[in-house]
Amino acid sequence: MISRPLRSFAQDALCCLQFYSRLGLPIAAGAPDFRRALRALPVAGAVIGGCGAAVLVLAHAFRLPALPAAACAIAALVGVAGGLHEDGLADVADGFGGGATRERKLEIMRDSRLGSYGAMALVLALMLRVFATAALLDRSLWLACCAVMFAAAASRVAGLAPLLLLAPARSGGLGAAMPRPAPEALKTAAALTLACSAILLPAGAHMSQLAAALFGAILACVGVAKLAERQIGGYTGDVLGAAQQAAEIAVLLALCAG
Repeated sequence: MISRPLRSFAQDALCCLQFYSRLGLPIAAGAPDFRRALRALPVAGAVIGGCGAAVLVLAHAFRLPALPAAACAIAALVGVAGGLHEDGLADVADGFGGGATRERKLEIMRDSRLGSYGAMALVLALMLRVFATAALLDRSLWLACCAVMFAAAASRVAGLAPLLLLAPARSGGLGAAMPRPAPEALKTAAALTLACSAILLPAGAHMSQLAAALFGAILACVGVAKLAERQIGGYTGDVLGAAQQAAEIAVLLALCAG
């Protein structure tokens, strides 16, 4: 028999996976409490990252070189998440880069069309993720798999920083509807993120790289939050997506450095 706390946590993880992925999972019974469910976000992120790690293993089995193998893994991550965060990054780049006023920036961010700033941001972000993953894969398949999973988990937790630091920039939209995690849920999520990081040490990462990855993820998301505050006076769903992307890149770069 599965205990009630474990069953509750599993339902929270399923709730996070339903929101953050396109895996087509069954709908959890009852109305989920998303403020509480965010405690399981690192687990959901690791599952999403596991899809990318599985592609790395498959590519290695077919003897693909590191660069195309890494590109396939990142493509899998984008596909599993439905491009949710990449879309946010592109919208933020278009809005912040192309708007002269706060109102105009928010208007551009609502536009579904991709502009030049958004295209450049997407290309650069994907390049950094692919090349960093390839560098890790050159060192060790196990290290690359663990890094992809940890980056997916840690970046989604760190990506909540704008939600915690800022007020919504507008009354409507996904960002305004996103509830702040309960304090206990946030503590659990942080503890689970640290626990997830433990898999990197036996895989070949150094403690200094791990510390740099965690610090880099937080710094990147706080930086995105501060930029959003200056540009539009708060956060939107797109800002949360951009923060996640910045954190994932920071984690991968820190782990492949040195």
